[in-house]
Amino acid sequence: MDIQTRAVQVRHEPPSRGGRPLSVPIVQSSAFAFDSAAELAEAMGGPDGAYVYSRRGNPTVRALEQTLAGLEGGAAAIAFASGMGAISGVLLALLRPGDHVIAGRCLYGGTYSVLTDLALRHGVDVDHISGDDPAEFARLVRPRTRLLHLETIANPTGQVPDLAGLLAEAGRHGVLSMVDNSLASPVLCRPIEHGADVVVHSTTKYLAGHSDVLGGVAVFADEELRDRLWPRTVELGACADPFAAWLTLRGLPTLPLRIRQHCAGAELLARRLTGHERVAAVHWPWLPHHPSYDRARKLLDGGGGMVSFDLTGGREAGRAFIERVRVARLALSLGGVETLVTHPASTSHRELDDAALTAAGIGAGTVRMSVGIEHPEDLWADIHAALAES
Repeated sequence: MDIQTRAVQVRHEPPSRGGRPLSVPIVQSSAFAFDSAAELAEAMGGPDGAYVYSRRGNPTVRALEQTLAGLEGGAAAIAFASGMGAISGVLLALLRPGDHVIAGRCLYGGTYSVLTDLALRHGVDVDHISGDDPAEFARLVRPRTRLLHLETIANPTGQVPDLAGLLAEAGRHGVLSMVDNSLASPVLCRPIEHGADVVVHSTTKYLAGHSDVLGGVAVFADEELRDRLWPRTVELGACADPFAAWLTLRGLPTLPLRIRQHCAGAELLARRLTGHERVAAVHWPWLPHHPSYDRARKLLDGGGGMVSFDLTGGREAGRAFIERVRVARLALSLGGVETLVTHPASTSHRELDDAALTAAGIGAGTVRMSVGIEHPEDLWADIHAALAES
């Protein structure tokens, strides 16, 4: 079935008698009772057993895990309390001191910070690549290389890596791969279809879609890998809350509809910003002049809902602009139904020093706009007025 249909077909366990609820019930319980000690002991065995304690598994959370695994084309999933919980959970469960990670150069600031911390405090070596050439990855591979980490659409530059080529190269060297698919969602791209071993999301973003959820998920192409990492993620304690899982499930049926509107609005704004006298550059991967245009058109089923642009006045111009917009709101997140703006160099990517910002393609005057589902003409009028004041 098409993803638009599958997004509505949420999986959950029906009650033993009577009709089935159309909405997944919220099982807001921290623990579950048993009739015998033997049954309780048996239930402690793994991620797919009977429910014991909600840190280890919960009916509402499992419905979310199964649904997201299905949307991404994976075998199994683990839901987390946040997107960074998912990324940190996989990294901490997988890596040991002396291991080596190869990651994209333009990463979300939180991911960059975790990798830097692993390098400084835990002896994990990290190299960064452009993401444009599989040969660049091959030159850096070592015997202790354990992971390749990429983002389907880089935040905030819109760079799209050579996903298929890099994942194939990682597979040839026996290196596991993890792809952050938060900005694309499974509507625009499903990295497991291109060879990814793990796909992570901040479900806070497009999956839930209404700026009222904090959550994350890791979807695994292979159930054995999920089973191997699951005990460590349980011990980490960054488990998903049932109510947050339910809110995410509530948002999923409209995901394909919302993504189409996000993409349509982003395209209109990106094209109108291009050539504006106060805009030095526009970053949206489906613009013909974008460096990733050819790959993005092949890989993605849409250009995404995030548009970034560099203002000619630098850092002060960027800060002034995000304070002048009125329809768009000044807030840190992205992927909700409302349009949000932020200044990456001082917020989401403040962990990067000037050299790292330059290497990632983030300028002092870069503005990131998460385009919502408002009417695009209203958004453009707001942007045009804010640019005219600067």
